[in-house]
Amino acid sequence: MIRLIFQKLLHNSGKSYIIDPKIPNALICYSLSKRVFMLLRGILKTGKKVFIGSNTKISNVANISFGKNVTIDNNCRIDGFSSEKIQFGDRVKIGGYSTLSATSHLSKFGKGLKIGNDSAIGQFTEFGAAGGIEIGNDVIMGSYISFHSENHNFSDNTKLIREQGVISKGIKIGNNVWVGAKVTFLDGCIVGDNSVVAAGAVVNGMYPNNSIIGGIPAKVLNSL
Repeated sequence: MIRLIFQKLLHNSGKSYIIDPKIPNALICYSLSKRVFMLLRGILKTGKKVFIGSNTKISNVANISFGKNVTIDNNCRIDGFSSEKIQFGDRVKIGGYSTLSATSHLSKFGKGLKIGNDSAIGQFTEFGAAGGIEIGNDVIMGSYISFHSENHNFSDNTKLIREQGVISKGIKIGNNVWVGAKVTFLDGCIVGDNSVVAAGAVVNGMYPNNSIIGGIPAKVLNSL
């Protein structure tokens, strides 16, 4: 009975997968009870139906837009202080121990982050969103991903690098993209739709749709 109830709840929330018949009822009960506590925590923290893990802190909630069934797992830090609204689409999941830094320094008000529907980001992800990050729909990412959406100026050798300020072009990831673990996205990079980024890649350029990307620095290895 508990399996049927949980399966129905999944479908009602927009999830299309079927629970593996080998999954024991004890694990289903644990998952269901965890989701209930996360939802209660989310309502208390945001006033909305958001699933929030334990020890997760969210600042400036008024500047964050949550879609349906958003999950932000345990021990995350979400900075909502940005010039543009932080947007989480429907059924977005942010893995545990992840950090969103919209404004990294008081000298520059950050731009923020937008994530489309049905996109999931793994644990220990760092969103450096001062220059703006846009992630499309149906994007799946492994753990230890990092985004760095600004870059230091260093051309004037009469000044310290830290005194020369930064430039920001932003980062854009298309729709239906699979990103392997420990990928680094640098400012100005654009990844097209229907692409795959290999684990460990350092992404710093512009890549067309239907690309398989990998390497340091990343290059197009093949097409889909």
